[in-house]
Amino acid sequence: MSRSKSSARWLQEHFDDPYVLQAQKDGWRSRAIYKLQELDEKDKLFKPGLVVVDLGAAPGGWSQWAAQQVGETGHVFALDILPVDPYAGVSFIQGDFREDEVYQNLLDALGDREVDLVMSDMAPNMSGNKAVDIPRAMHLVELTLELASQVLRKNGTVIMKVFQGEGFDQLLQNMRADYMKVISRKPKASRPRSKEIYVLGMGKK
Repeated sequence: MSRSKSSARWLQEHFDDPYVLQAQKDGWRSRAIYKLQELDEKDKLFKPGLVVVDLGAAPGGWSQWAAQQVGETGHVFALDILPVDPYAGVSFIQGDFREDEVYQNLLDALGDREVDLVMSDMAPNMSGNKAVDIPRAMHLVELTLELASQVLRKNGTVIMKVFQGEGFDQLLQNMRADYMKVISRKPKASRPRSKEIYVLGMGKK
């Protein structure tokens, strides 16, 4: 399939997508909100007063949902390589999470706060080559877990987008050493042909 046909198919899917249409109607910044909403309903991720880190935040849907759930007594620290429009209760850092300076900027913004929830909807630019895409995606997962190990309070939670493939089973095994409960979810709003899945580590040891 040519690139132009592939792009046209994606655009048609996007504009016909009921979650895209619903997000526009409900005033959310992206369809991804419904993935997080479902995860929250199933796993009770949020409550007022929580400190949350949102990695891969653009265009800001997850931060928008999180800020509303944690309320004025909580706070969301969001990071993305792309700009994100301001939103009440969200402190945004623009930069590449893979760069040491940007990583440090996030730590500096957090200060001495203990984080209750680290969430990542990050994904690399997909080439269509699994041999390239899966390792790139797994690198982002590893960086997320590294941050979580550094900033999450005891009993805190991490949630990450993961693409099933090489290294997935080992990831789950490694996480079980650090979290009381490790579960995988495929929200209804995830496109059926997508290999994405969300992995939650709950109850940091």
